[in-house]
Amino acid sequence: MTLPFSRSLLSLALAAALGAAGSMALLAHQPSVAQPVATNARGLPDFTDLVDLVGPSVVNIRTLERSTNRGPQGGAPDEEMLEFFRRFGIPIPPGVVPRGPRQQEPGGGEARPRGVGSGFVLSADGFIMTNAHVVEGADELLVTLPDKREYKARVVGADKRTDVAVVKIEATGLKPVKVGDVNRLRVGEWVMAIGSPFGLENTVTAGIVSAKQRDTGDYLPFIQTDVAINPGNSGGPLINMRGEVVGINSQIYSRSGGFQGISFAIPIDEAVRVSDELRTSGRITRGRIGVRIDQVSKEVAESLGLGQPKGALVRGVEPDSPAAKAGVEPGDIILKFDGKEIEKSVDLPRLVGNTKPGTRSAMTVLRRGAQRDLNVVVAELEPEQPTARAPGTPEAAPAPAGGAVQSMGLLLAELSEADAKSLNVRGGVRVAGATGAAARAGVREGDVIVAIANTDVASVKDVESVLSRLDKSRPVTLLLRRGEWAQYAVIRPQR
Repeated sequence: MTLPFSRSLLSLALAAALGAAGSMALLAHQPSVAQPVATNARGLPDFTDLVDLVGPSVVNIRTLERSTNRGPQGGAPDEEMLEFFRRFGIPIPPGVVPRGPRQQEPGGGEARPRGVGSGFVLSADGFIMTNAHVVEGADELLVTLPDKREYKARVVGADKRTDVAVVKIEATGLKPVKVGDVNRLRVGEWVMAIGSPFGLENTVTAGIVSAKQRDTGDYLPFIQTDVAINPGNSGGPLINMRGEVVGINSQIYSRSGGFQGISFAIPIDEAVRVSDELRTSGRITRGRIGVRIDQVSKEVAESLGLGQPKGALVRGVEPDSPAAKAGVEPGDIILKFDGKEIEKSVDLPRLVGNTKPGTRSAMTVLRRGAQRDLNVVVAELEPEQPTARAPGTPEAAPAPAGGAVQSMGLLLAELSEADAKSLNVRGGVRVAGATGAAARAGVREGDVIVAIANTDVASVKDVESVLSRLDKSRPVTLLLRRGEWAQYAVIRPQR
Protein backbone atom coordinates (compact mmCIF):
# COMPACT_ATOMS: atom_id res chain seq x y z
CA MET A 1 0.00 0.00 0.00
CA THR A 2 1.47 3.37 -1.02
CA LEU A 3 -1.17 5.57 0.57
CA PRO A 4 0.11 5.44 4.19
CA PHE A 5 3.65 6.12 2.93
CA SER A 6 2.43 9.14 0.94
CA ARG A 7 0.49 10.53 3.92
CA SER A 8 3.51 10.12 6.18
CA LEU A 9 5.66 12.07 3.72
CA LEU A 10 3.04 14.82 3.56
CA SER A 11 2.92 15.01 7.37
CA LEU A 12 6.69 15.25 7.56
CA ALA A 13 6.73 17.99 4.94
CA LEU A 14 4.09 20.01 6.79
CA ALA A 15 5.91 19.58 10.08
CA ALA A 16 9.16 20.71 8.52
CA ALA A 17 7.46 23.76 6.98
CA LEU A 18 5.80 24.75 10.26
CA GLY A 19 9.04 24.18 12.15
CA ALA A 20 10.93 26.38 9.69
CA ALA A 21 8.30 29.13 9.97
CA GLY A 22 8.42 29.03 13.75
CA SER A 23 12.20 29.20 13.72
CA MET A 24 12.15 32.25 11.44
CA ALA A 25 9.68 34.00 13.73
CA LEU A 26 11.84 33.26 16.74
CA LEU A 27 14.99 34.49 15.02
CA ALA A 28 13.28 37.78 14.14
CA HIS A 29 13.09 38.61 17.87
CA GLN A 30 16.66 37.53 18.71
CA PRO A 31 19.72 39.79 18.76
CA SER A 32 21.81 39.73 15.60
CA VAL A 33 24.55 37.16 16.27
CA ALA A 34 26.65 34.94 14.00
CA GLN A 35 24.93 31.61 13.42
CA PRO A 36 26.83 28.39 12.61
CA VAL A 37 26.31 27.05 9.10
CA ALA A 38 25.03 23.42 8.84
CA THR A 39 27.55 21.98 6.40
CA ASN A 40 26.64 18.32 6.83
CA ALA A 41 23.02 18.48 5.69
CA ARG A 42 22.64 16.62 2.40
CA GLY A 43 19.70 15.63 0.28
CA LEU A 44 19.11 12.11 -1.01
CA PRO A 45 21.05 11.31 -4.19
CA ASP A 46 19.42 11.37 -7.63
CA PHE A 47 20.37 8.32 -9.70
CA THR A 48 18.52 9.27 -12.89
CA ASP A 49 21.60 10.60 -14.71
CA LEU A 50 23.59 7.49 -13.73
CA VAL A 51 20.89 5.23 -15.16
CA ASP A 52 20.97 7.16 -18.44
CA LEU A 53 24.78 6.99 -18.48
CA VAL A 54 25.38 3.33 -17.59
CA GLY A 55 22.06 1.69 -18.48
CA PRO A 56 22.90 1.27 -22.21
CA SER A 57 25.98 -0.80 -21.23
CA VAL A 58 24.14 -3.37 -19.06
CA VAL A 59 22.89 -6.56 -20.71
CA ASN A 60 20.63 -9.47 -19.86
CA ILE A 61 22.15 -12.95 -20.22
CA ARG A 62 19.91 -16.00 -20.65
CA THR A 63 21.40 -19.47 -20.59
CA LEU A 64 19.88 -22.34 -22.55
CA GLU A 65 20.34 -26.08 -22.55
CA ARG A 66 19.23 -28.79 -24.89
CA SER A 67 16.13 -30.69 -23.76
CA THR A 68 16.86 -34.00 -22.10
CA ASN A 69 15.13 -37.26 -21.33
CA ARG A 70 13.57 -36.95 -17.91
CA GLY A 71 12.83 -40.63 -17.39
CA PRO A 72 10.99 -41.32 -14.14
CA GLN A 73 11.53 -37.78 -12.86
CA GLY A 74 8.84 -36.37 -15.12
CA GLY A 75 8.72 -32.72 -16.12
CA ALA A 76 11.47 -30.29 -15.20
CA PRO A 77 10.90 -27.70 -12.47
CA ASP A 78 11.21 -23.98 -13.11
CA GLU A 79 14.88 -23.39 -13.90
CA GLU A 80 15.13 -19.86 -12.56
CA MET A 81 13.73 -21.05 -9.23
CA LEU A 82 16.19 -23.97 -9.14
CA GLU A 83 19.04 -21.56 -9.84
CA PHE A 84 17.80 -19.54 -6.88
CA PHE A 85 17.90 -22.63 -4.65
CA ARG A 86 21.32 -23.75 -5.88
CA ARG A 87 23.03 -20.37 -5.68
CA PHE A 88 21.89 -19.39 -2.22
CA GLY A 89 21.80 -22.76 -0.50
CA ILE A 90 18.07 -23.09 0.10
CA PRO A 91 16.68 -26.59 0.65
CA ILE A 92 14.61 -27.64 -2.37
CA PRO A 93 10.93 -27.65 -1.36
CA PRO A 94 8.91 -30.89 -1.40
CA GLY A 95 7.49 -31.68 -4.82
CA VAL A 96 10.23 -29.86 -6.72
CA VAL A 97 12.42 -32.59 -8.21
CA PRO A 98 15.86 -31.45 -9.34
CA ARG A 99 16.96 -32.96 -12.59
CA GLY A 100 19.47 -35.76 -12.63
CA PRO A 101 22.41 -36.21 -15.01
CA ARG A 102 21.53 -35.00 -18.46
CA GLN A 103 21.05 -37.53 -21.24
CA GLN A 104 21.16 -35.96 -24.67
CA GLU A 105 18.21 -36.73 -26.87
CA PRO A 106 18.81 -37.86 -30.45
CA GLY A 107 19.24 -34.87 -32.74
CA GLY A 108 20.38 -32.56 -29.92
CA GLY A 109 16.91 -31.77 -28.55
CA GLU A 110 15.22 -28.41 -28.32
CA ALA A 111 16.92 -25.54 -26.51
CA ARG A 112 15.05 -24.55 -23.37
CA PRO A 113 15.64 -21.85 -20.70
CA ARG A 114 18.08 -22.78 -17.94
CA GLY A 115 18.90 -19.58 -16.02
CA VAL A 116 19.21 -15.83 -16.16
CA GLY A 117 21.91 -13.34 -15.24
CA SER A 118 23.37 -9.96 -16.06
CA GLY A 119 26.52 -8.52 -17.56
CA PHE A 120 28.04 -5.31 -18.87
CA VAL A 121 29.92 -4.22 -21.97
CA LEU A 122 33.73 -4.11 -21.75
CA SER A 123 34.48 -3.03 -25.32
CA ALA A 124 32.66 -1.60 -28.33
CA ASP A 125 33.35 -4.77 -30.34
CA GLY A 126 31.29 -7.07 -28.11
CA PHE A 127 33.31 -8.30 -25.11
CA ILE A 128 31.05 -8.61 -22.05
CA MET A 129 31.90 -9.32 -18.40
CA THR A 130 29.71 -11.43 -16.12
CA ASN A 131 29.98 -14.08 -13.37
CA ALA A 132 31.41 -17.53 -14.03
CA HIS A 133 28.45 -19.14 -12.26
CA VAL A 134 26.06 -17.41 -14.70
CA VAL A 135 27.52 -19.18 -17.75
CA GLU A 136 28.56 -22.46 -16.12
CA GLY A 137 27.00 -25.54 -17.73
CA ALA A 138 25.10 -23.63 -20.42
CA ASP A 139 24.73 -25.10 -23.91
CA GLU A 140 23.83 -21.71 -25.40
CA LEU A 141 24.00 -18.09 -24.31
CA LEU A 142 21.68 -15.31 -25.42
CA VAL A 143 22.62 -11.70 -24.72
CA THR A 144 19.89 -9.05 -24.92
CA LEU A 145 20.90 -5.40 -25.14
CA PRO A 146 18.80 -2.61 -23.60
CA ASP A 147 17.52 -1.71 -27.09
CA LYS A 148 16.15 -5.30 -27.34
CA ARG A 149 18.69 -6.51 -29.88
CA GLU A 150 19.56 -10.13 -29.17
CA TYR A 151 22.78 -12.01 -29.95
CA LYS A 152 24.13 -15.49 -29.46
CA ALA A 153 27.28 -15.37 -27.34
CA ARG A 154 30.30 -17.60 -26.84
CA VAL A 155 32.29 -17.98 -23.63
CA VAL A 156 35.81 -16.57 -24.07
CA GLY A 157 36.89 -17.80 -20.64
CA ALA A 158 35.63 -18.32 -17.11
CA ASP A 159 37.43 -18.51 -13.77
CA LYS A 160 35.52 -20.24 -10.97
CA ARG A 161 37.91 -19.16 -8.23
CA THR A 162 37.15 -15.47 -8.75
CA ASP A 163 33.70 -16.04 -10.33
CA VAL A 164 34.61 -13.89 -13.34
CA ALA A 165 33.75 -14.74 -16.95
CA VAL A 166 34.06 -13.01 -20.32
CA VAL A 167 31.67 -13.69 -23.20
CA LYS A 168 31.71 -12.33 -26.77
CA ILE A 169 28.94 -11.29 -29.13
CA GLU A 170 29.38 -10.34 -32.78
CA ALA A 171 28.38 -6.70 -32.52
CA THR A 172 30.01 -3.31 -33.01
CA GLY A 173 29.36 0.19 -31.78
CA LEU A 174 28.48 -0.91 -28.26
CA LYS A 175 28.92 1.47 -25.33
CA PRO A 176 31.54 0.17 -22.87
CA VAL A 177 31.38 1.03 -19.18
CA LYS A 178 33.84 3.34 -17.51
CA VAL A 179 35.98 1.47 -14.96
CA GLY A 180 36.39 3.17 -11.58
CA ASP A 181 39.17 3.17 -8.99
CA VAL A 182 38.30 0.80 -6.13
CA ASN A 183 40.95 2.41 -3.93
CA ARG A 184 38.90 5.63 -3.96
CA LEU A 185 35.73 3.81 -2.89
CA ARG A 186 34.77 4.71 0.68
CA VAL A 187 32.60 2.95 3.22
CA GLY A 188 29.28 4.81 3.43
CA GLU A 189 29.43 5.94 -0.19
CA TRP A 190 26.28 5.64 -2.30
CA VAL A 191 26.34 2.98 -5.03
CA MET A 192 23.85 1.64 -7.55
CA ALA A 193 23.25 -1.71 -9.27
CA ILE A 194 21.59 -2.49 -12.58
CA GLY A 195 20.61 -6.03 -13.52
CA SER A 196 17.88 -8.57 -14.22
CA PRO A 197 16.66 -9.99 -10.89
CA PHE A 198 14.34 -12.93 -11.60
CA GLY A 199 14.51 -11.96 -15.28
CA LEU A 200 13.19 -8.42 -14.71
CA GLU A 201 15.50 -6.58 -17.10
CA ASN A 202 17.01 -3.14 -16.44
CA THR A 203 16.11 -3.14 -12.75
CA VAL A 204 17.87 -0.42 -10.74
CA THR A 205 18.58 -0.70 -7.00
CA ALA A 206 20.74 1.46 -4.75
CA GLY A 207 22.37 1.57 -1.33
CA ILE A 208 25.71 2.27 0.32
CA VAL A 209 29.06 0.55 0.66
CA SER A 210 28.86 -1.34 3.97
CA ALA A 211 32.47 -2.57 4.11
CA LYS A 212 35.55 -3.15 1.98
CA GLN A 213 38.08 -5.98 1.92
CA ARG A 214 35.50 -8.45 3.21
CA ASP A 215 37.13 -11.88 3.26
CA THR A 216 34.68 -14.41 1.84
CA GLY A 217 36.95 -16.15 -0.65
CA ASP A 218 40.53 -17.35 -1.10
CA TYR A 219 41.50 -15.12 -3.98
CA LEU A 220 39.37 -12.00 -3.70
CA PRO A 221 38.36 -9.56 -0.94
CA PHE A 222 34.78 -8.48 -1.63
CA ILE A 223 32.95 -5.15 -1.45
CA GLN A 224 29.99 -5.46 0.92
CA THR A 225 26.91 -3.31 0.25
CA ASP A 226 23.26 -3.12 1.27
CA VAL A 227 22.14 -2.81 -2.37
CA ALA A 228 19.24 -5.17 -3.09
CA ILE A 229 20.70 -8.10 -5.07
CA ASN A 230 18.71 -11.18 -6.05
CA PRO A 231 19.12 -14.13 -8.46
CA GLY A 232 19.50 -12.66 -11.94
CA ASN A 233 21.49 -9.66 -10.67
CA SER A 234 24.60 -11.85 -10.78
CA GLY A 235 27.18 -10.45 -13.17
CA GLY A 236 25.71 -6.95 -13.26
CA PRO A 237 27.70 -3.80 -12.42
CA LEU A 238 28.02 -1.98 -9.11
CA ILE A 239 28.28 1.72 -9.96
CA ASN A 240 29.54 4.72 -7.99
CA MET A 241 28.09 8.23 -8.12
CA ARG A 242 30.53 9.20 -10.88
CA GLY A 243 28.99 6.61 -13.19
CA GLU A 244 32.00 4.27 -12.91
CA VAL A 245 31.81 0.51 -12.40
CA VAL A 246 33.55 -0.45 -9.16
CA GLY A 247 32.43 -4.07 -8.84
CA ILE A 248 30.52 -7.07 -10.19
CA ASN A 249 27.52 -8.13 -8.11
CA SER A 250 28.15 -11.75 -7.23
CA GLN A 251 26.77 -13.03 -3.90
CA ILE A 252 24.39 -12.34 -1.03
CA TYR A 253 24.41 -13.44 2.58
CA SER A 254 21.03 -14.82 3.53
CA ARG A 255 19.47 -17.34 5.88
CA SER A 256 16.19 -17.36 3.99
CA GLY A 257 17.50 -17.21 0.43
CA GLY A 258 16.04 -13.75 -0.17
CA PHE A 259 17.88 -10.45 0.08
CA GLN A 260 18.51 -9.51 3.72
CA GLY A 261 20.56 -6.35 3.41
CA ILE A 262 23.98 -7.90 2.76
CA SER A 263 25.37 -8.34 -0.74
CA PHE A 264 28.89 -8.77 -2.10
CA ALA A 265 30.58 -7.49 -5.24
CA ILE A 266 33.89 -8.48 -6.84
CA PRO A 267 36.23 -5.45 -6.92
CA ILE A 268 36.50 -4.26 -10.51
CA ASP A 269 40.30 -3.93 -10.50
CA GLU A 270 40.66 -7.65 -9.72
CA ALA A 271 37.92 -8.53 -12.20
CA VAL A 272 39.56 -6.55 -15.01
CA ARG A 273 42.91 -8.22 -14.34
CA VAL A 274 41.25 -11.63 -14.61
CA SER A 275 39.26 -10.63 -17.69
CA ASP A 276 42.38 -9.37 -19.48
CA GLU A 277 44.07 -12.74 -18.95
CA LEU A 278 40.95 -14.62 -20.03
CA ARG A 279 40.78 -12.56 -23.24
CA THR A 280 44.47 -13.22 -23.91
CA SER A 281 44.75 -16.93 -23.14
CA GLY A 282 41.26 -18.17 -22.21
CA ARG A 283 42.45 -19.35 -18.78
CA ILE A 284 43.98 -18.06 -15.56
CA THR A 285 47.46 -19.13 -14.47
CA ARG A 286 48.11 -18.98 -10.73
CA GLY A 287 51.04 -19.74 -8.50
CA ARG A 288 51.22 -22.21 -5.64
CA ILE A 289 53.80 -23.21 -3.03
CA GLY A 290 52.09 -26.25 -1.47
CA VAL A 291 51.16 -25.30 2.09
CA ARG A 292 48.00 -25.65 4.14
CA ILE A 293 47.54 -22.56 6.27
CA ASP A 294 45.40 -21.20 9.07
CA GLN A 295 45.02 -17.88 10.83
CA VAL A 296 47.18 -16.96 13.82
CA SER A 297 45.12 -16.57 16.98
CA LYS A 298 45.66 -13.73 19.45
CA GLU A 299 46.92 -15.98 22.23
CA VAL A 300 49.37 -17.77 19.92
CA ALA A 301 50.65 -14.43 18.63
CA GLU A 302 51.21 -13.18 22.19
CA SER A 303 52.91 -16.39 23.28
CA LEU A 304 55.32 -16.26 20.32
CA GLY A 305 56.16 -12.59 20.79
CA LEU A 306 54.34 -11.31 17.69
CA GLY A 307 52.42 -8.74 19.70
CA GLN A 308 49.35 -8.89 17.47
CA PRO A 309 47.87 -11.65 15.28
CA LYS A 310 49.48 -11.55 11.84
CA GLY A 311 50.96 -13.90 9.30
CA ALA A 312 49.83 -17.31 8.08
CA LEU A 313 50.27 -20.38 10.27
CA VAL A 314 51.54 -23.36 8.28
CA ARG A 315 49.42 -26.37 9.25
CA GLY A 316 50.93 -28.71 6.69
CA VAL A 317 53.46 -28.87 3.85
CA GLU A 318 52.87 -31.02 0.78
CA PRO A 319 55.71 -33.48 0.05
CA ASP A 320 58.03 -32.41 -2.80
CA SER A 321 56.19 -29.08 -3.06
CA PRO A 322 57.99 -25.75 -3.59
CA ALA A 323 57.53 -24.97 0.11
CA ALA A 324 59.01 -28.32 1.17
CA LYS A 325 62.03 -27.79 -1.11
CA ALA A 326 62.48 -24.29 0.32
CA GLY A 327 62.61 -25.68 3.88
CA VAL A 328 59.20 -24.58 5.15
CA GLU A 329 58.05 -26.66 8.12
CA PRO A 330 54.66 -27.22 9.75
CA GLY A 331 54.31 -24.76 12.59
CA ASP A 332 56.13 -21.97 10.78
CA ILE A 333 54.36 -18.62 10.59
CA ILE A 334 54.87 -16.93 7.23
CA LEU A 335 55.27 -13.20 7.88
CA LYS A 336 56.35 -11.92 4.46
CA PHE A 337 56.11 -13.10 0.87
CA ASP A 338 58.01 -11.36 -1.92
CA GLY A 339 58.65 -8.42 0.39
CA LYS A 340 54.97 -7.91 1.27
CA GLU A 341 53.64 -8.21 4.82
CA ILE A 342 51.13 -11.00 5.51
CA GLU A 343 48.62 -9.24 7.77
CA LYS A 344 45.99 -12.01 7.54
CA SER A 345 46.30 -15.62 6.48
CA VAL A 346 44.12 -14.98 3.40
CA ASP A 347 46.75 -12.55 2.11
CA LEU A 348 49.16 -15.39 1.36
CA PRO A 349 47.14 -17.35 -1.27
CA ARG A 350 46.30 -14.06 -3.00
CA LEU A 351 49.94 -13.00 -3.20
CA VAL A 352 51.14 -16.45 -4.25
CA GLY A 353 48.27 -16.88 -6.70
CA ASN A 354 49.15 -13.62 -8.43
CA THR A 355 52.80 -14.65 -8.78
CA LYS A 356 53.92 -16.03 -12.13
CA PRO A 357 54.91 -19.72 -11.93
CA GLY A 358 58.67 -20.15 -12.05
CA THR A 359 59.32 -16.96 -10.07
CA ARG A 360 61.83 -17.19 -7.20
CA SER A 361 60.32 -15.31 -4.26
CA ALA A 362 61.76 -14.42 -0.87
CA MET A 363 59.80 -15.49 2.18
CA THR A 364 60.22 -14.66 5.88
CA VAL A 365 59.00 -17.19 8.46
CA LEU A 366 58.89 -17.25 12.24
CA ARG A 367 60.17 -20.55 13.64
CA ARG A 368 60.77 -21.29 17.32
CA GLY A 369 60.69 -17.57 18.10
CA ALA A 370 63.27 -16.58 15.49
CA GLN A 371 62.79 -15.21 11.97
CA ARG A 372 64.29 -17.01 8.98
CA ASP A 373 64.57 -15.97 5.35
CA LEU A 374 63.79 -18.63 2.74
CA ASN A 375 63.58 -18.65 -1.06
CA VAL A 376 60.79 -20.52 -2.83
CA VAL A 377 60.28 -21.17 -6.53
CA VAL A 378 56.56 -20.76 -7.22
CA ALA A 379 54.87 -23.58 -9.15
CA GLU A 380 51.64 -23.50 -11.16
CA LEU A 381 48.38 -24.17 -9.38
CA GLU A 382 46.66 -27.29 -10.66
CA PRO A 383 43.17 -28.65 -9.94
CA GLU A 384 42.95 -29.74 -6.33
CA GLN A 385 43.52 -33.42 -5.66
CA PRO A 386 41.95 -35.32 -2.74
CA THR A 387 44.26 -35.35 0.25
CA ALA A 388 45.06 -38.80 1.58
CA ARG A 389 44.53 -39.42 5.26
CA ALA A 390 47.68 -39.59 7.36
CA PRO A 391 48.39 -43.04 8.77
CA GLY A 392 47.52 -43.48 12.40
CA THR A 393 50.29 -43.18 14.96
CA PRO A 394 51.29 -46.57 16.44
CA GLU A 395 50.69 -47.00 20.12
CA ALA A 396 53.58 -46.91 22.59
CA ALA A 397 53.73 -47.38 26.31
CA PRO A 398 53.52 -44.11 28.28
CA ALA A 399 56.79 -43.07 29.89
CA PRO A 400 57.08 -41.85 33.47
CA ALA A 401 56.90 -38.07 33.67
CA GLY A 402 57.67 -35.43 36.26
CA GLY A 403 55.24 -33.36 38.28
CA ALA A 404 55.26 -30.41 35.85
CA VAL A 405 54.03 -32.63 33.02
CA GLN A 406 51.40 -34.31 35.14
CA SER A 407 50.16 -31.00 36.56
CA MET A 408 49.40 -29.87 33.01
CA GLY A 409 47.28 -32.97 32.47
CA LEU A 410 49.66 -34.65 30.01
CA LEU A 411 50.49 -38.34 29.74
CA LEU A 412 53.43 -38.70 27.35
CA ALA A 413 55.12 -41.50 25.42
CA GLU A 414 58.38 -41.65 23.48
CA LEU A 415 58.15 -41.31 19.69
CA SER A 416 59.74 -44.14 17.75
CA GLU A 417 61.92 -43.56 14.68
CA ALA A 418 59.22 -45.11 12.49
CA ASP A 419 56.61 -42.73 13.92
CA ALA A 420 58.87 -39.73 13.36
CA LYS A 421 59.56 -40.82 9.78
CA SER A 422 55.87 -41.28 8.99
CA LEU A 423 55.15 -37.76 10.28
CA ASN A 424 58.27 -36.30 8.62
CA VAL A 425 59.53 -34.77 11.89
CA ARG A 426 63.02 -34.90 13.38
CA GLY A 427 61.70 -35.76 16.83
CA GLY A 428 58.94 -35.22 19.31
CA VAL A 429 56.88 -36.77 22.10
CA ARG A 430 53.54 -38.51 21.63
CA VAL A 431 50.57 -37.55 23.80
CA ALA A 432 49.16 -40.74 25.30
CA GLY A 433 46.48 -38.86 27.23
CA ALA A 434 45.30 -35.31 27.92
CA THR A 435 43.20 -34.08 30.83
CA GLY A 436 42.78 -30.89 32.82
CA ALA A 437 44.59 -27.82 31.46
CA ALA A 438 45.98 -29.70 28.44
CA ALA A 439 42.55 -30.96 27.39
CA ARG A 440 41.07 -27.46 27.78
CA ALA A 441 43.80 -26.15 25.47
CA GLY A 442 42.72 -28.61 22.78
CA VAL A 443 45.51 -31.18 23.16
CA ARG A 444 44.35 -34.67 22.17
CA GLU A 445 45.55 -38.22 22.58
CA GLY A 446 47.70 -39.09 19.55
CA ASP A 447 49.08 -35.56 19.11
CA VAL A 448 52.86 -35.25 18.82
CA ILE A 449 54.55 -32.41 20.70
CA VAL A 450 57.51 -31.19 18.65
CA ALA A 451 58.31 -27.97 20.52
CA ILE A 452 57.56 -26.30 23.85
CA ALA A 453 58.06 -22.55 24.35
CA ASN A 454 59.92 -22.36 21.01
CA THR A 455 62.31 -25.15 22.07
CA ASP A 456 62.46 -28.44 20.15
CA VAL A 457 61.83 -31.58 22.21
CA ALA A 458 62.80 -35.12 21.22
CA SER A 459 62.01 -37.09 24.38
CA VAL A 460 59.97 -37.02 27.57
CA LYS A 461 63.15 -36.01 29.38
CA ASP A 462 63.46 -32.97 27.09
CA VAL A 463 59.88 -31.98 27.93
CA GLU A 464 60.60 -32.18 31.67
CA SER A 465 63.81 -30.17 31.25
CA VAL A 466 62.10 -27.38 29.30
CA LEU A 467 59.13 -27.16 31.66
CA SER A 468 61.39 -27.04 34.71
CA ARG A 469 62.95 -23.80 33.41
CA LEU A 470 59.64 -22.05 32.71
CA ASP A 471 57.64 -19.75 34.98
CA LYS A 472 54.86 -21.95 36.37
CA SER A 473 52.49 -18.99 36.57
CA ARG A 474 52.64 -18.18 32.84
CA PRO A 475 50.98 -19.91 29.84
CA VAL A 476 52.98 -22.55 27.98
CA THR A 477 52.92 -22.76 24.18
CA LEU A 478 53.09 -26.18 22.51
CA LEU A 479 53.70 -26.85 18.82
CA LEU A 480 51.77 -30.02 17.92
CA ARG A 481 51.56 -32.33 14.95
CA ARG A 482 48.18 -33.96 14.41
CA GLY A 483 48.52 -36.33 11.47
CA GLU A 484 49.69 -34.19 8.54
CA TRP A 485 48.71 -30.93 10.24
CA ALA A 486 50.53 -28.64 12.67
CA GLN A 487 48.95 -26.30 15.20
CA TYR A 488 49.70 -24.42 18.38
CA ALA A 489 48.12 -24.98 21.78
CA VAL A 490 48.45 -22.62 24.75
CA ILE A 491 48.15 -24.36 28.13
CA ARG A 492 47.20 -21.94 30.87
CA PRO A 493 48.05 -22.64 34.53
CA GLN A 494 45.19 -23.43 36.86
CA ARG A 495 44.30 -20.61 39.23
